[in-house]
Amino acid sequence: MEVPEILAYRRENGRVGIRNHVIILPVDDISNAACEAVACHIQGTLAIPHPYGRLQFGEDLELFFRTLIGTGKNPNVAAVVVIGIEPEWTQRVVDGIAETGKPVAGFSIERHGDIQTVAMASRKAAEFVQWASELQRVPCRLDEIYVSIKCGESDTTSGLAANPTVGHVVDRLTVDWNGTVSFGETSELTGAEEICMQRAATPEAAEKFYAMWKEYDAFIKSVKKDDLSGSQPTKGNIRGGLTTIEEKALGNLQKIGKRARFVGVLEPAEAPPGKGLWFMNTSSAAAEAVTLWAASGAALHLFPTGQGNVIGNPIEPVLKICANPITVDTMSEHIDLDVSGILKGTLSVEEAGERLINLMVRTCNGRLTAAEVLGHREFVPTKLYRSA
Repeated sequence: MEVPEILAYRRENGRVGIRNHVIILPVDDISNAACEAVACHIQGTLAIPHPYGRLQFGEDLELFFRTLIGTGKNPNVAAVVVIGIEPEWTQRVVDGIAETGKPVAGFSIERHGDIQTVAMASRKAAEFVQWASELQRVPCRLDEIYVSIKCGESDTTSGLAANPTVGHVVDRLTVDWNGTVSFGETSELTGAEEICMQRAATPEAAEKFYAMWKEYDAFIKSVKKDDLSGSQPTKGNIRGGLTTIEEKALGNLQKIGKRARFVGVLEPAEAPPGKGLWFMNTSSAAAEAVTLWAASGAALHLFPTGQGNVIGNPIEPVLKICANPITVDTMSEHIDLDVSGILKGTLSVEEAGERLINLMVRTCNGRLTAAEVLGHREFVPTKLYRSA
């Protein structure tokens, strides 16, 4: 099968996006109100409020900047208006985004106040929206889209059907078509970490993954002392039949397919430096993890769910895949692809995977996902330390 063609936006730096957002990005929590005011005044913009950006330091601060700058650099974003309380950090975010060549402008509230800042930012936002509205989709290929994958509210149907469906797509994207995919969920690989190591393309990638997982495991044991019962697996996982983290981990790994091998390891919100399958050190919390992947440049997220997870993201469309007949029936508005036929014997994993590829093409071409239609825009930066 040849790589499917899509219609998408090719950005100034050559990256390919499937949405055309003009975002209003606050540098800190106390700039949220100004950003939301701009978005209220200027139709076609999207404010992305968040609770951080003050008194952070060290690696926590670096991750914060990487997340904000990466969000603005994402190829699904056409242009960015940045608003912060003071000029230095605001300019740092603007300069990072400007590396892509896309339009970006920054405004600081100090010595201006909200009203004047909102007025100035609104004028620039209106200019950006009108410019972006004339951008046209052009022919691209599906392998040019950077895809992230994560599961949520997993149950027995996830590991048996929904996750293997995504695994088929990952094999297609990374092995057959030389595309780019990232997986993560560090805690949810506990118990299957040695199996995951065997899926590395090189000894170096395996060793780096294990070192990253081992560091995480040591941190958990230093804080929790025993295990993650109640958090991993979650109450929803247990209700769905996953009683141990090992069971959850073995099902989780089904998402990376049968033939794909991961070529390297990424820090949170770090962009892949090349093609292939990459492991990213992420939380297993859906909103945090997808926020990190969007900040790393991912344009489309594949999200298998068993018991039903409603996660979305402001800039990266999230496609929900489910094999649980009860969830598909009771939460149908959240599910993009029903693959319960795998468990009923009416659909093969390969057929389900090809259906998902077809749905990915339609989504890349402009079809809204269920999460987008329902207005799910969860944006949750990862915070490493307490504030100073």
